[in-house]
Amino acid sequence: MTSNRRIAHLDMDAFYASVELLKYPELRGQPVAIGGRRAQQPETLPDGSRRFARLRDYIGRGVLTTATYEARALGVHSGMGTMKAARLAPDAILLPVDFDAYRHHSRLFKAAVASIAPQIEDRGIDEIYIDLTDVAGETEALARRIKQAVKDATGLSCSIGITPNKLLSKICSDLQKPDGITLLGMADIPARIWPLPVRKINGIGPKATEKLAGLGIATIAELAAAEPEFLQLQFGRSYGSWLHDAAHGIDDRPLVTRSEPKSISRETTFETDLHPRRDRDRLGEIFTALCQRVAGDLERKNVVGRTVGIKLRYDDFQTVTRDVTLAAATADAATIRRAAGECLRRVPLDKRLRLLGVRVSSLQKEDAEMPVAESTQGELQLENPA
Repeated sequence: MTSNRRIAHLDMDAFYASVELLKYPELRGQPVAIGGRRAQQPETLPDGSRRFARLRDYIGRGVLTTATYEARALGVHSGMGTMKAARLAPDAILLPVDFDAYRHHSRLFKAAVASIAPQIEDRGIDEIYIDLTDVAGETEALARRIKQAVKDATGLSCSIGITPNKLLSKICSDLQKPDGITLLGMADIPARIWPLPVRKINGIGPKATEKLAGLGIATIAELAAAEPEFLQLQFGRSYGSWLHDAAHGIDDRPLVTRSEPKSISRETTFETDLHPRRDRDRLGEIFTALCQRVAGDLERKNVVGRTVGIKLRYDDFQTVTRDVTLAAATADAATIRRAAGECLRRVPLDKRLRLLGVRVSSLQKEDAEMPVAESTQGELQLENPA
């Protein structure tokens, strides 16, 4: 492994919540949750003050996008059902999401980092990897310079881990949150990485964590001590070998500074479950809108796709997917809707639905000389043919 690399992982601190606190500074220090499909905008009172909704007042289906650290201390976290969060922290403030604001601040912080270190791998709206190997300057001073640039550009704090590779840096950016800097070399792994639980390694999910616990492996040190052959026997050759390498901090992956999307999808979870027959008109409108939004995304990214698929989740949480490959790639909304409708006819539609999604994959750059699938208008049935 190339151990002279300096790879940083920068993670914005409670990003969505922190952006909201820029708008509503009076909420600093309070438990605040963001999300819920029916969260209300704050109400401005005659005296200029604001009245905020509380979690206890929320009624409806939905999940939280994030929460402030004060709310997390009460057990509230991202991905949690809003009604469950209301039981844990009824007095917490509830704000609706504002993705336009989050995207704006995301662009600001990434531009600020790029002005110092241009080799960046974008990992999402609130995190990036940065290659500092060839950037002049002492490592900690560089980290502080980057953090200050982010602060100046956005008013927000971030946490940075800098190590020889992406795997270790991802772990380290989380060790001193919020507003932290963690520097680590390979010699520091036994003292600083091995005592951590295995779930701290990005790529070890809940199922693997549970299986490892059943094998008596709870910490990264215990994972590092396991024989590679034993891990391969339990988890398969590829994943077992990766577990052994990860526990020893081995990761040769380069930064991916440019990437093309593999698929584009849109989906929606309904406020109340909808029946394919009784709510056919409403579902049809939603279905068409999803196809149009996917087509718009394809057009904006200047790509077309050949494989169209759907995703359904029933009221019992069973999820099914179907897809079809077209003769020619397309970004046309009507063509996507027709193909998605063909997929829809191949799934049982005898139960209520809680989620509907449309996806286009097998993407390629649009080419004026490439044959394009014919746009075909026509009604699509939301129930199986008789």
